Amino acid sequence: MILTLEQQMQHLQHVSRSFALTIPLLPPVLADWVGHAYLLCRIVDTFEDDPALRPDHKCLLIQQFLHFLASDEDASAWTHALPSLLHPDTKPAECRLLADVPAVLARYRTYPAEVRQILLQGVRIMGSGMAEQQRQLANPDQLSLDRYCYAVAGVVGELLTELFCVYVPALRPLRARLLALSVSFGEGLQLTNILKDLREDASRGVCWLPLNSLAEQGLTAETLSSAAPAQQSAVLCQQLALAHGHLQDALQFSLLLPRREQGMRQFCLIAVAMALATLQRIHAQPDFRTASEVKISRRQVRNIVLACRLLGYSNGLLQRYFSRWQRQLPRQPRDAAILRQQVSRWPSEERDPCR
Repeated sequence: MILTLEQQMQHLQHVSRSFALTIPLLPPVLADWVGHAYLLCRIVDTFEDDPALRPDHKCLLIQQFLHFLASDEDASAWTHALPSLLHPDTKPAECRLLADVPAVLARYRTYPAEVRQILLQGVRIMGSGMAEQQRQLANPDQLSLDRYCYAVAGVVGELLTELFCVYVPALRPLRARLLALSVSFGEGLQLTNILKDLREDASRGVCWLPLNSLAEQGLTAETLSSAAPAQQSAVLCQQLALAHGHLQDALQFSLLLPRREQGMRQFCLIAVAMALATLQRIHAQPDFRTASEVKISRRQVRNIVLACRLLGYSNGLLQRYFSRWQRQLPRQPRDAAILRQQVSRWPSEERDPCR
């Protein structure tokens, strides 16, 4: 049985509201590929996040899933065994997605070979990066955080770039530039999520921020949950500035996409704008205690979508629209190409799957 497009969208709506909002903006064929890529990544992420699994068991399940993805083997028996392994509080939507793994794989196997290779490549890199993170369990410095952000988000930027290049061959001369910006794009989105969830993650013993940065404020991963407002503000400041710098790269990535490809543009622009709006709320309330305090409202989301649609054909107007965040937020730019050289595991240009 093959997962239908309707079933794929239903899964997306239940496991990610933001992607369910923006993926339908893409051209239908590209929306299918990108939506499927997200579900594949979500399956891997479900294993990585499960508190009932030991790190070595998480790695094993991820490797087993990758094996089925790379082969034509039937995953039905493996899928049936999953519920007994996972935490009983696993979200129902994630359980339903895992139950549909055979159908997900069946749809994946209908895609063109170059698309399958891109998806497999991205999910494989994500899986290996998550496995390494399970062994490390903490980020001692900024480079370690960069590598973590790459494994869970930067590689997704590379995957999307490759799919964009397959769908719009005219983008291929820009591929190297887009790939560099895409890693920074992904890190900007992931850093924003890390900062938004800072307190709640810390309360359950999870800290993604560099330990050396915490130490500068007299904090450790264990004491972050009880940090004084001034300490939390200081910890947030540097990473917020970095996240803003990455999101400026994300905007440049979006503006490089052809004006006629409004679906692709909107997909990217809305994600950038929502992340910047979240950073703005964090900057205005650095002593927040829960993610809900800095979460953007549905009204803000509607306004962002409307603005991006109205301005989407004009780079000049888009830059003016986004400049309001540039004035209000601290920013620490980085060289996107150097960052990608440091963290990326995507194949070299000589093995370009788009060619």
